[in-house]
Amino acid sequence: MMLSFPYLWLSFLLPLFLGIIAWGLGRYEKAVKALIDISAISLLIPLVLVLYYYATGQIYKGIVDPLSINLVKYKIGTFYFAVDGLSAPIVIGISIVTAFVAFYGIKYMKNRIEELKKEKVSAPNLGAYTFLYNLFAVTMLGIAYSTNLIEFYIFLEGTLASSFLLIAYYGYGNRKRYSLLYFVWTHIGAVILLTGILYLGYVIGSFNYMTLSNGVLSPVGSLQAKLGEAAVAIALLMTIGLFVKMAIFGVHMWAPYTYAESPTPISALLSSNLTGLAGYALARFVFQYFPSIMLSWRPILLGIAFLTLIYGGLLAVRQADFKRFLAYSGISQMGYMLLGLSTLTSYGIAGAMLIYLSHAIGKAILFMVSGVFITELGNLRNIKKMGGLAKMYPFTAALALFGFMNLSGIPPTIGMWSEILIVMGVVKSVALSSLGGLIGFTFLLIVSLTITATYSFVMMRRVFYGQMRGEVKEHEKIDGFKLSMLAIAVFGFVFFLYINPLMNGLNHSAISFIISFLGR
Repeated sequence: MMLSFPYLWLSFLLPLFLGIIAWGLGRYEKAVKALIDISAISLLIPLVLVLYYYATGQIYKGIVDPLSINLVKYKIGTFYFAVDGLSAPIVIGISIVTAFVAFYGIKYMKNRIEELKKEKVSAPNLGAYTFLYNLFAVTMLGIAYSTNLIEFYIFLEGTLASSFLLIAYYGYGNRKRYSLLYFVWTHIGAVILLTGILYLGYVIGSFNYMTLSNGVLSPVGSLQAKLGEAAVAIALLMTIGLFVKMAIFGVHMWAPYTYAESPTPISALLSSNLTGLAGYALARFVFQYFPSIMLSWRPILLGIAFLTLIYGGLLAVRQADFKRFLAYSGISQMGYMLLGLSTLTSYGIAGAMLIYLSHAIGKAILFMVSGVFITELGNLRNIKKMGGLAKMYPFTAALALFGFMNLSGIPPTIGMWSEILIVMGVVKSVALSSLGGLIGFTFLLIVSLTITATYSFVMMRRVFYGQMRGEVKEHEKIDGFKLSMLAIAVFGFVFFLYINPLMNGLNHSAISFIISFLGR
């Protein structure tokens, strides 16, 4: 459906405009704080839009902004902003997390900038941070809104530039080294992806992966026949490039350092939102362009997914630093997302999109919990010095429990639905192959789910229960930290209850096209 007003462009440009103003008024702290509040509210516009179009049933056919950039004569295609059933959970996750982490970040970043000044480090002021943060947020939205590969890539590089500067300016430890590590690794992934994109565009003469006809948004479809022998090479380039961005096993080395040493609001966005966008891209255009190739690669993809899931989970249990624990658990969660995608079933792909949302909610809360300890307890990150914190921080402990429940797929969280769908997808994809395969994959699922529950609740016990192993002087406060986390948790509970609209949207999206093409 073509919108009558460019609401999606508004939701993109307004936070960016407010960020530019905040940058210009950086010396006036009160004005900047007010602009952050307004920016955070503006970042909720995509959530409101998507929920409205769910309620009216229009999301199922896709909503498209009336503004577009026509580059057909340059053999690039057309840039639209659009949302359909497949991208709607992604937009929801980005909107919720970026908005409430923006509120949360005011106190945190003010404290971090003061710390840097005491270290005699010249860091940009809160206004500059606001601009970079808003740029990071809207470029992630741009990725979810995109309908063209070049458009997608422009926004992907926008997320890299803004997040790189945020880590380099405001990170911890050897932040310049870690930001450079992040930049080099993920830029290599982006260049590999771009090589595949350009190769495809050169052969096909267009970069669109969604087309608009009579106001209805629809997938371009399989390009394997048109690409001929080049199809396998292009599919491989795109997949490897996205695997790097997704921090899949073997190309994940940048993630633990980056998440752990980033300022906590940026860690929350990197782990919760950005890495999962690579998984969304796999479903959005790689599986659409190359369904038969991806089906032939399914055993390998399933193996890599289980390896990522188990490897990340086992290393998470061993961490002594709370943020590094969250980093490795994030890698493990990306294994779940890849697992759902790799089944090439409607259940699995839908579960993968929902795990993006559940992971965004759960991991954002947990990173924000780590920020509470960093800010209020003298940069406390060492798990060996924690323990018994639930006595002093009962509200934070309750929210952390909800975050861990999202990761573990325990009701009442949307993580339960995503986990059920992924398990159903795995069973459906291997049930008809052989009895031995079914038994083997069932064993791997049991091991994976056990590891996830173990690292979640072992860490909950180590941090919040048992004997207090450090001096805790601060008392629980219901302030911006807790209210922001509570708001995210409330949305997580609401989506647990109202899962049907999300599922209906996914079933009417590009998933149905992929599945119908494969006859599955």
